[in-house]
Amino acid sequence: MSDTASESRSNATEYTVSEISGALKRTVEDAFGNVRVRGEISGYRGPHSSGHAYFALKDERARLDAVVWKTTMSRLKFRPEEGMEVIATGKLTTYPGKSNYQIVIDNLEPAGAGALMALLEERKRRLQAEGLFDAGRKRRLPFMPGVIGVVTSPTGSVIRDIIHRIKDRFPLTVLVWPVRVQGETAGAEVTAAVNGFNALSRDGAIPHPDLLIVARGGGSLEDLWGFNDEALARAVAASRIPVISAVGHETDWTLIDLVSDIRAPTPTGAAEIAVPVKADLEATLASLGARLKAAASRNFERKRQAVRAAARALPSPDQLLALPRRRFDEATSRLGRALTVSIERKRARLERQRLTPATLSRRINEARTLTGRDLARAQAAFFAIVRERRARFKRTAARLSPAPIARRQKVQADALAGLTRRQDHAIARRLDRLRARLTQADRLLATLSHKAVLARGFALVKDAEGAVIKLAADVSPGAALSLEFADGSADAVAIGGGARPKATAKPAAKPREPGNQGSLF
Repeated sequence: MSDTASESRSNATEYTVSEISGALKRTVEDAFGNVRVRGEISGYRGPHSSGHAYFALKDERARLDAVVWKTTMSRLKFRPEEGMEVIATGKLTTYPGKSNYQIVIDNLEPAGAGALMALLEERKRRLQAEGLFDAGRKRRLPFMPGVIGVVTSPTGSVIRDIIHRIKDRFPLTVLVWPVRVQGETAGAEVTAAVNGFNALSRDGAIPHPDLLIVARGGGSLEDLWGFNDEALARAVAASRIPVISAVGHETDWTLIDLVSDIRAPTPTGAAEIAVPVKADLEATLASLGARLKAAASRNFERKRQAVRAAARALPSPDQLLALPRRRFDEATSRLGRALTVSIERKRARLERQRLTPATLSRRINEARTLTGRDLARAQAAFFAIVRERRARFKRTAARLSPAPIARRQKVQADALAGLTRRQDHAIARRLDRLRARLTQADRLLATLSHKAVLARGFALVKDAEGAVIKLAADVSPGAALSLEFADGSADAVAIGGGARPKATAKPAAKPREPGNQGSLF
């Protein structure tokens, strides 16, 4: 029976783990080369740092791992999201590293418009709960913007319609930020454009827009899906520049329409909302100018008539100036006589006060006397200050004697000497205690050492590895032994062991030096 079983086991084919994994991989890939799987996205956390995306497709009973390579992610028409029901096209394969299978997705599409609408309604409810749709946060558009920023595709008819309508109504500067308006990257590119326009400096080389228009032509829900991106809606809501949304036709709606400051039915309508008609403004301005000129003319005529009426009630200039003119003439006649009298008086006074050498000498002596008196006062004050400072210096010098310092130094030196003596005594006592403990430990070591036991005639038995043998049962016949005596060691061979209590060994004829060979018989 055992021989038959051994032959049957040896006849079975043996596989390595890699061979089994490779065979399963080929079988699965051959049987499921191209499949379409419908399920709900689970565990999606966005693309990995490598650019690949890993998640799972599940239904109510099963779960299937899925992977989207980086090159395929760039071709997807929309971005996968957690909980979205999709139809995945690809091939099944296995992953030998974990012994599981997965689908490598080549194409991904929503499972009908109903799934997209459900996702859109969920986003709409979340943003509305945050207050991004409130009318109170929407800003008024500038009446006459100087620069308009347009976010749209540079190759479509939308940008041409916007520029043509702005040129017809009110020519001004239009900045175009080219983006994709369809596909997976559309939402991210439009978001970057809105943030980029807001980041422009007002005094930079590129003018800062006063108004933004986000525009795209009509299309299906899938075509307009990029404008339902949550990040784009938040960027438009946070924009410091007023935003006009002109996405799709009048019947289409996206999230950006709800968060923008105003929604235009068409891109052309956005251009009409953004700028007024220049000809109408010129006509209105001309009408207002004519009315202002007529009103100013009538007001000037009324003022002129009022001045004329007031002038008739006022006296003439001759009547107003008659009295002042007479007083001026009288003052002029009196001024001449007064000047003559004043000159005569000044001359008489000067003649009475003639300057002579005696007068000048007297004035000099008086000044010299005053100067000498002031100098004497200054010298007296200076010497008084010097005496006072010298006395203060002497008092301070008396207090600064070296004797107190010398006394303090002697006290500190005595204290230091006392501390030094105490230190020496303490070290000596410490050394004595340590020396006594060392001597006691040495005596205890000598008492407990096995060498004292060997000196009384005992021997220490060790095996070939140097381990101490304590029991006869640990000795086997023919085992190499080492016997340690008080004065050396000797090698021996056991002729018996185990349970033989009478096994004896003859000692060597004489003690040998450590390392000598011997035998026991």
